[in-house]
Amino acid sequence: MHKVSIPQSVYDRVAARRGSVHPFADMDPSRTALIVVDLQNGFMMDGVGHAVCPMAREIVPNVNRLASAVRATGGKVFWIRNTHYEECLSSWSILHDYTVPEKKAHRIRSMSEGTLGNELWEALDVQPEDEEVRKTRFSAFIQGSSDLELRLRRQGLDTVLITGTVTNVCCESTARDAMMLNFKTVMITDGCAAANDEEHTASLIAFYNAFGDILSTDETIACLEKNAGLKQAAE
Repeated sequence: MHKVSIPQSVYDRVAARRGSVHPFADMDPSRTALIVVDLQNGFMMDGVGHAVCPMAREIVPNVNRLASAVRATGGKVFWIRNTHYEECLSSWSILHDYTVPEKKAHRIRSMSEGTLGNELWEALDVQPEDEEVRKTRFSAFIQGSSDLELRLRRQGLDTVLITGTVTNVCCESTARDAMMLNFKTVMITDGCAAANDEEHTASLIAFYNAFGDILSTDETIACLEKNAGLKQAAE
């Protein structure tokens, strides 16, 4: 698992601005969505993936624990699948034109619909009541990437927990856009994976400073269970 060290000065800055070190710890479990970003073979399976992140395999138990806790407390789980379509070559030409040919070809092979690389990692605890969402950009929320925002709005979900890979690209892009679309957004410190500790930590700090909250798996589950109990007691 990544070693995460957030400077005390960052916590102090957040507390001064928002009045709390963890402003979204009061999340309503019944309005909370777990967003699992790109935990697919294309990013996790050696010999198949075009951009394998070994740490992504290490976070799977935490993601599964979170998924179970979110379901048990009344929330919803969404599994995001980064998917390449032919139209992406023109609509997102900047990515493809500035990628060397062999890397571009490998990405297309491992991200296209129907390929082994596009499939979710087998050890993930995907349940029938969960939803799978395909996205075509780094962020699942940017215009034209997916219908995730619409799905969340329709189900009355206003809080998103971000997990997956990689922390500083698709996870952070999705998290930043979620906040700017007015979702309470939390990045899970030990539920996201990057190429190394430095990139992982830098991404969390940048997000936490201005966009949302950061919590560990244990902290998040404790919040969900506590808040679900308080809500039940009040009814």
